[in-house]
Amino acid sequence: MLFSAGQIAQIIGGTIEGDETVTVSSFGKIEDAQIGQLSFLANPKYEEFLYSTKADIIIINENLQLKNQIKATLIRVPDAYSAFAILLDKYQQIRTQQLSGVQEPVYLHPTAKIGENVYLAAMAYIGENVVIGNNVKIFPQVFLGNNVTVADNSILHAGVKIYHDCVVGKNVVIHAGTVIGSDGFGYAPQKDGSFQKVPQIGNVVIEDFVEIGANTTIDRATIGSTCIRAGAKLDNLLQIAHNVEIGSNTVIAAQAGISGSTKIGKNVMIGGQVGIVGHIQIADGSKINAQSGVSKSIKNPNTAVTGSPAFDYTAALRSQALSRNLPLLEKRIQELEKLVLELSAENKED
Repeated sequence: MLFSAGQIAQIIGGTIEGDETVTVSSFGKIEDAQIGQLSFLANPKYEEFLYSTKADIIIINENLQLKNQIKATLIRVPDAYSAFAILLDKYQQIRTQQLSGVQEPVYLHPTAKIGENVYLAAMAYIGENVVIGNNVKIFPQVFLGNNVTVADNSILHAGVKIYHDCVVGKNVVIHAGTVIGSDGFGYAPQKDGSFQKVPQIGNVVIEDFVEIGANTTIDRATIGSTCIRAGAKLDNLLQIAHNVEIGSNTVIAAQAGISGSTKIGKNVMIGGQVGIVGHIQIADGSKINAQSGVSKSIKNPNTAVTGSPAFDYTAALRSQALSRNLPLLEKRIQELEKLVLELSAENKED
């Protein structure tokens, strides 16, 4: 697909400097983009490549002062990174909109209800009473159990498995291999030391504009719903346990694990490999540093924590700095002890 600088500027609301008729067909990083590609500059560290790149169109911040002449056509915007993200999203929409129809073989239960302009790729399984909205794209080997709902404009990539009774909202993207609605980890200990499984009869509810990475697992609730609120962004390889609630616009990086019945507020940022115990609450706007272990509730909004067990971010950094100085402090203490002994000996002689 070819796009002109004029078309791109219209999509992202930019101002053109150069030839508005020049066209591009793909994207490239500014340091190695080639003729016929579009790139962008948001990080000042890469500014040197602005003057050497072969890209035909470059999106830049409107306040950037050029140090040398540039052959490429420039599109100036308030925020180059955000504008580039908008453009990529539009490009992806155009690509997926071209997909429609039902490939063979597909299992489609007679009671399933399918909206308009739906794409069902080969080997998909659509169970009893499933409801699929308009413009939904379902890629190969997706499984939708009985009574699942997938609302308008959502995309389920290859191998996604959604168990019975779960609900997926509008404009949701779920990447390959993710499992939604598998049983929560619920077992009742018995007197003989064995464990009796507690049936997990709830579901998972994923609200609008959520994106979930590849190979993430979200367990169904024991009773009620495990909830992923609107606008949340979940990375690859996450474990979200039963009855967890993740607030709107919260982001969670890869390999984090959240134990059962924990409630995470909105606009929370959780780093990679974070572990969170069950039955606690994380306040709105909290920031949890990578590899932290959260063992108790974070009650105050906008709190930043780190470490295991996690505590106040600034205090934790001071503690880390202090621990690095322990060998020096030990040496000083030994020197002071030696001096005290010498002074004590002198006093006895006197």
